[in-house]
Amino acid sequence: MSDLGGKVVLISGSSRGIGKAIALAFAKENATIIINYKSSDNKADEVKKEIESIGGYAHLLKGDVSSYEQCKSMVQDIIKKFGKIDVLVNNAAVSKIDVFSFCTEETWDYIIGTNLKGVFNLTHNVVKYMVDKKEGCIINISSMWGEVGAACEVIYSTSKGGINAFTKALGKELAPSGIRVNAISPGVIDTEMNNCLSKEDKESLEEEIPMNRMGMPEEIGKVAVFLAKEDSSYMTGQVLRVDGGFI
Repeated sequence: MSDLGGKVVLISGSSRGIGKAIALAFAKENATIIINYKSSDNKADEVKKEIESIGGYAHLLKGDVSSYEQCKSMVQDIIKKFGKIDVLVNNAAVSKIDVFSFCTEETWDYIIGTNLKGVFNLTHNVVKYMVDKKEGCIINISSMWGEVGAACEVIYSTSKGGINAFTKALGKELAPSGIRVNAISPGVIDTEMNNCLSKEDKESLEEEIPMNRMGMPEEIGKVAVFLAKEDSSYMTGQVLRVDGGFI
């Protein structure tokens, strides 16, 4: 039996894309999956049914991670129903491609509010329960742009750079309490978030990747499972690149 069997795993933004792939990867390890999503009821239900079709268990939890109060309520609901949260995957994210001069304060608040404040909101509400148990695992989904920056994605890059710093600092702080904090830094992954790119743009990006292809969401899911398992028991505060050699 997997050492994740019976673990309660909360994954934000898991109705699609990387979050969905992570949910399915943990479900295959016999974990109990909490599917968090903001508005896509149908897509979230589809993920739940897909998990159930492979013999897994999933619970739907609607809520906006940019709201501290909603995160507090969501975490309390999970604790009331399941009694614990063993693994938190902070995955929910939004992006907007635009020249920095054309960005607005509203755009800043929207992206930072979801991508960075959302990580704080969920983690801050979950971590006290992990500290009480002296065990737990937090996995933050970052981006290679958080390391090197992307033109026309300044705010997104900033949010992901913040996640990297958050991961390293919190990893040090929580290590004595038996809690590990790591991040995954994906490269260009074939998800809906990249649907705004033209075929030509995608081909141009692939030419820059040494492995000559985009990554698949399932490849991120496998790394997330690794970070939650005992196989990575001596790892904390790390940002793992999964980018096909891009940087």
